[in-house]
Amino acid sequence: MAPARTTKRRRVSPPGDEERGSKSSGGASASDFYNNAAEWDLEQDYEQRPRKLGKKDKEQTRLPIKTAEGIQTVAEPEPEPEAEESDSFLGTDDDEDMEDADSDEDEEEIEEEKPKIPLKLQIIQTKEELARLAMLINEDPEENMPLFKTMADIVERGEHVAIQKLALAAQAAVYKDVIPGYRIRPLGDEDMSAKISKEVRKLRTFEQSLLSNYKHYIQKLVELTKPAKKDAPQVDPGLKSIAINCACNLLLSVAHFNFRSELLKILVNRLARKQVDADFVKCRETMEEVFIRDEDGVVSLEAVRLLSKMMKAKEFRINETVLDTFLHLRLLSEFSRKASRDRIDREEEEETPQFGKKPKQKREFRTKRERKVQKERKAVEKDMKEADALVSHEERDKNQAETLKLVFGVYFRILKLRIPKLMGPVLEGLAKYAHLINQDFFGDLLEALKDLIGHADRAEEEEDETEETDDAEPATTRDAQREALLCTVTAFALLEGQDASKAASTLHLDLSFFVKHLYRSLYNLSINPDVEYNPDKSLRLPDPNSPEANPAWRSRKKVNFQTPMVLLLRCLQSTLISRAHGMPPPVRLGSFSKRLMTTSLQLPEKSALATLSLMNQVAKHNARRISSLWHSDERKGDGVFNAYATDIEATNVFAGTIWEGELLRQHYCPQVRDAALDVEKMIATRK
Repeated sequence: MAPARTTKRRRVSPPGDEERGSKSSGGASASDFYNNAAEWDLEQDYEQRPRKLGKKDKEQTRLPIKTAEGIQTVAEPEPEPEAEESDSFLGTDDDEDMEDADSDEDEEEIEEEKPKIPLKLQIIQTKEELARLAMLINEDPEENMPLFKTMADIVERGEHVAIQKLALAAQAAVYKDVIPGYRIRPLGDEDMSAKISKEVRKLRTFEQSLLSNYKHYIQKLVELTKPAKKDAPQVDPGLKSIAINCACNLLLSVAHFNFRSELLKILVNRLARKQVDADFVKCRETMEEVFIRDEDGVVSLEAVRLLSKMMKAKEFRINETVLDTFLHLRLLSEFSRKASRDRIDREEEEETPQFGKKPKQKREFRTKRERKVQKERKAVEKDMKEADALVSHEERDKNQAETLKLVFGVYFRILKLRIPKLMGPVLEGLAKYAHLINQDFFGDLLEALKDLIGHADRAEEEEDETEETDDAEPATTRDAQREALLCTVTAFALLEGQDASKAASTLHLDLSFFVKHLYRSLYNLSINPDVEYNPDKSLRLPDPNSPEANPAWRSRKKVNFQTPMVLLLRCLQSTLISRAHGMPPPVRLGSFSKRLMTTSLQLPEKSALATLSLMNQVAKHNARRISSLWHSDERKGDGVFNAYATDIEATNVFAGTIWEGELLRQHYCPQVRDAALDVEKMIATRK
């Protein structure tokens, strides 16, 4: 700012002096001058003269200094002279006033700027503030309801992402503690105008305030997790992850409360993307946990409906692990097991009777009237409990039936479209829920399974040709052998459910195609190095150049727990031992027995034990029909045994012998040696 300009002061003479000066200059005489002297006002003229007063001695506040020259008094610096009064009538300092005003405003703006607080200190202060607010809300939510708005404002006006993360997580924790165990119904006009007590009005006010604040919080989560458009500003990835985690925690904790659909939409929108990261895995595991915990089927039905709608909209361009979540559904679980034919099944809650004397217990004395009232009360409680159980069971069965329709609709649509990467999860689901499929769909489903097996065989042949020609890696990563086994398991499971014998007789279903394919695949399965490992495990390390080699985000297929060997044993159990399809013919028993003993020589230790255990059961029920394979003197067939025949009837199995038992006696594993001896003993004792 430039220094102020010094204004030159002018002296203005009074008008009386000018008149006297004009008269004197006009040549007036001296006599006139003295004659008018009496009219002069000398005191007034003297009064108007400027006074020169002597300056007072300034007060010395500094001590004198003693030097070589003597004692010296140090004088204080004189203050700067104040700005002189402005001559407004001359208009000389208007510009100076404007400059002074501008300088004052600049100084005020500089003074208003607050000092910047370090981020670490801001985070600590925010933590303390959030802890204080959460403590107050938990102590008395009804009285401290405005504090929810305060916590929401921290998210809105948060200057840093770390502060917003803390506020979002704190709100989720507080809502989990405060939300009641029931769903709040929105009030209508009649409810608002009705006369209610003071306590009810207070409770309603609290509920509506809680619902409003919770709605605002859910909308904030939806806004943060929503896919950003190209022109819109991008949300911080860390903040989006925190929002997804909050939604998952709320869905697991307060799934019964309002705005459940919004939370499910957050998870479904994340599962719609193909990118597999920590957020995707979190959403998938949360959805599986929701299906496991859901008892009445309401939440599961809503979630499956959203997933089905999302899959159709994306034309099933999704990650295959999303379909695996359906395997965790509790669909008509009371019909998942068949009743025992040998004993009476009792309920788990039914207590076993205790024999003997019961210890005496000291009873509380009650009058006759009290005992009567208690008896009536117990009867009423029993009736109410039965009524509630009946209603809940009916509602649960209805919800689970609707969920089952949606799941099978998704499975059948994928089978129709023949999406390669989704065949595995679909067949896993069909194999698990096959006993719940309507009999009207059996014929069409079996035809679809036959086509899938044919496609799997062609894919396996193409893969063998590719390996022989040393071409590049195959275009698809489908496990043809596993898919064929799953198709066979599903086909047998269709008829092993309820009313299986009626279904086989009325629908005339023929499973010989699946039996023949199972017989042909035994040799290939016996030399499969991954026969004892599920699809998520392998004896080989992954290719480091492939995108799936990263173990951090590698998808964990928890539902595919059944190894190829387990699937094979399930198929063999249905083919050779199960009576649901009638007694197997002797040719089938002999052909499978001969080939199973041959494959036991190639299988690993555990698989060989499982195969020999199955052979022991076959020998227990059908020893007379296959005993000739162990004793050459009882041979009934003519010709030569064909071990490589693809058809069971063309093997001429009874023209050969099971000599593999002699090699199994020399097996390196003692358990396998004992199992081979047990099979021979069973044949010798039961024939």
